[in-house]
Amino acid sequence: MLQDPLADALTVIRNAERIGKGKCVVKASKLLGNVLKVMQENGYIGTFEKINDGKSGMFKVELKGKVIDTKAIKPRFAVAVDEYEKWEKRYLPARNIGILIVSTSRGVMSHKKARELHLGGRLLSYVY
Repeated sequence: MLQDPLADALTVIRNAERIGKGKCVVKASKLLGNVLKVMQENGYIGTFEKINDGKSGMFKVELKGKVIDTKAIKPRFAVAVDEYEKWEKRYLPARNIGILIVSTSRGVMSHKKARELHLGGRLLSYVY
């Protein structure tokens, strides 16, 4: 476990996908819950539920086998609306494959939705 709970959780999900597990358990946080929701909306993971353990809690995540790679982006770069294509080229393997997950003033969402709403923000992670 490192210092970034988001990076740790995405690493657990990526490793569980690579070995073919159907489910995994990651430490819960509010930001991670929002990132998992975006991943679920885009079809990368199945359902997830929070399990209370008396501390911060855990998320039980159902995997679909669709995640090839997912990582947190450090540092969390600021991105403007017209710069999404530059960051897609940097982090995603090809055009229209995968999503960047962005924290905006209206919450955490994919870069595609942020572009539609004309919002910039901070890059959190990518998934493809």
